[in-house]
Amino acid sequence: MHIDERITEPPVTRARTHAGWPPVLPTFAMVVAVAIFVTAGNWQRARMEAKESLRAQLDAATATAASPLPQNVADWSAWRFRPITVTGTFDADHQIMIDNKVHGGNVGFDVVSPLRLDDGRIVLVDRGFVAAGPSREVFPTVPPPSGRVTVRGRINLPATNYFELGHEMPSGALWQHLDVRRYAAATGLSVLPIVIEATLPTGGDDALERDWPAPDLGIERHRIYMVQWYAFAALALGFWGWFALRPRLFKS
Repeated sequence: MHIDERITEPPVTRARTHAGWPPVLPTFAMVVAVAIFVTAGNWQRARMEAKESLRAQLDAATATAASPLPQNVADWSAWRFRPITVTGTFDADHQIMIDNKVHGGNVGFDVVSPLRLDDGRIVLVDRGFVAAGPSREVFPTVPPPSGRVTVRGRINLPATNYFELGHEMPSGALWQHLDVRRYAAATGLSVLPIVIEATLPTGGDDALERDWPAPDLGIERHRIYMVQWYAFAALALGFWGWFALRPRLFKS
């Protein structure tokens, strides 16, 4: 009886050669995923910190004493929310109403009137909020005061990234958005690229509401997204460790 004494290599030997190393493909996918998640988290953190800095600047600007409207300003964003005092005469013929405003649960309009300053410039003044009447066909009557007036308020920059259906030029006194450039084109008035939000009545007791809210800069939203992206990175690393390393570390 012949016995074959040749020793053959067990078929599992080659598989065991690199048994201590994690699989390449899952490891590569984990590295890519963690890199993407951490990069996204870092971007959200940078945005959050930038807006926190902007918030500090706006708070500091709000706390300053009221000053006259500056001349020859190249960047009005540096003056946003600065308290100012201006003197001039309202142009009642070009007053407009900004639709779809809400204050204290009431739907209504913001009343915006151009003010011709003593130095010849024209600036738009948001005089405040007025509630809508019982019918959309009847506008509230809130004419600006006549004669020379002094307006105390804060500088703001009208939004330019609003959404609307169609691109027709507004006509009449009812507008959906306050767009300074479109207002200038529609009225022929060369207005400054800002709006003054009045903080006191512009003439006697006009019954307009002037409780201007602080801007929502989205700081908390960026903070939430940042934490989520970092959590995704931690989860990707944790799953990789559980499925790729655990069987090797705790192999009996």
